[in-house]
Amino acid sequence: MKNERIILGIDPGTTIMGFGLIKVVNKKMEFLQLNELLLQKYTDPYIKLKIIFERTVELIDTFHPDEIAIEAPFFGKNVQSMLKLGRAQGVAMAAGLSREVPITEYLPKKIKMAITGNGNASKEQVAKMLQSLLGLKELPKNLDSTDGLAAAVCHFYNSGKVEIGKSYTGWDSFVKQNPKKLGR
Repeated sequence: MKNERIILGIDPGTTIMGFGLIKVVNKKMEFLQLNELLLQKYTDPYIKLKIIFERTVELIDTFHPDEIAIEAPFFGKNVQSMLKLGRAQGVAMAAGLSREVPITEYLPKKIKMAITGNGNASKEQVAKMLQSLLGLKELPKNLDSTDGLAAAVCHFYNSGKVEIGKSYTGWDSFVKQNPKKLGR
C-alpha cells in the first residue's frame, strides 16, 4: 500500500450529492475538502444524472483520488426513491470507473459503525464525530457532505481488511462480479 493516497467519499443523491476528500499519509488522515452538489433546481432527472457524472469526473480530475468509497443505497419502503438513488450511485460509479479509480461500496450502517461505533447513529452524531476526528472548524448546514466524508473515513478504517464490501477496479471487474445484473 502506498504511503500517501487520496480517498474520495460520495453520498449519492438526486437532490443533494455529498462528497468529502481525505488524504492519507502513512497511517494518518488529513481532511482535504467536503462539499455538496445541489440538484434541486433541475427538474429533468436525466440532466441531474449528467451533472452528477460530470461533477464526479471533475472531482477525480482535480484531486486525483486513488480510491473512491461510496455509500450503497439502503433498502427502504419507497421503491421510486431507491431507484433514483441507485441511478445516482451508478452514475457516480461509472464516472470513477471511466477514470479507472477503484470503487468500494459501504452500507450506511457500516459507515455509521466505523465512524461512531453505532450502526444506528444519526447524521448529526456522524457529523460531530467527524468534526472531532478531523478537526473541522464548523459543520455544513446540510449533512450530505459529511456523509460523503464519512464514506471516505470508513474506507480508510477498513483498508487492509479482507472483507470491505464490493470493490471494483474497472469495467472488467464490475462485469465479472455482476453477471446477473447485466443479463449474463
